[in-house]
Amino acid sequence: MSEQVTYTYAVLCPIGGMSEVLAQVEGVAGARVRLVSGGHGDVPAAAVSSVPAQDFLEDPLHRHLEDLDWLERVARAHHTVIEALVARTTVLPLRLATVYLDDERVVEMLRGETDAFSHALKRLAGHLEWGVKIYVEPQPDVPPPTNPSSSAGGLSPGRAYLRARRSERHSRDESYSIAQQAAERIEAIGGAMAAARARHRVQQGELAVGTGENVVNDAYLLTHDAAAEFRTEILDAVHDLPGVRIDITGPWAPYSFADLPGTQPHTSDPSP
Repeated sequence: MSEQVTYTYAVLCPIGGMSEVLAQVEGVAGARVRLVSGGHGDVPAAAVSSVPAQDFLEDPLHRHLEDLDWLERVARAHHTVIEALVARTTVLPLRLATVYLDDERVVEMLRGETDAFSHALKRLAGHLEWGVKIYVEPQPDVPPPTNPSSSAGGLSPGRAYLRARRSERHSRDESYSIAQQAAERIEAIGGAMAAARARHRVQQGELAVGTGENVVNDAYLLTHDAAAEFRTEILDAVHDLPGVRIDITGPWAPYSFADLPGTQPHTSDPSP
């Protein structure tokens, strides 16, 4: 059997029946998912899999991360495990491809940050993540004059074209102003209803969904009971704002609210 390392999906509150749940989930690289405990009682545990070192040690992992097909397979499996966990208990999702040399290193990580993990799990209990994105809808392009010898409204073709361009810029600036109004309204709702907010980099290119320019990409931490009202209040608050599109997604595991010390992988640790 080839050498293996320990892929770690999440830190979680261990509860009865989790091993049976994980036995039905296929992890990264098709590996079985299991629990590693940091101690007894309410001490946090970690969901892990044993994966081939030849793919997940530091150097090969860096090469694999440039392979989009491989990365997508790992991300899907990682997310599947997280979703199975979050349906049963409170979870701190770890970053994609968090890998330790062995289970003992995972136990050291859990014991070294027990208080921090316990506090975070308590804070996240009963909460899930919702995403809110604001898009400025695209403005129609201004076509060049089809007949350079003609004029519009007494203007030369060139002046008419420049006037149309100025009008287009004004319309675009107005859309950004409206998007700012939408952001302020949504932030006020989130401030009243959400336990926390995380601001992410706006999405561009293939990451952006649908039409328009993404100008706000936020995540909110909400209780299960507040989620439906949160969505309704946001849509009601922005329904009168033209030129912007609101995309609300979720619920998700609290990926945006689980960045803790002690969860960095140790695949290059040379100690025995």
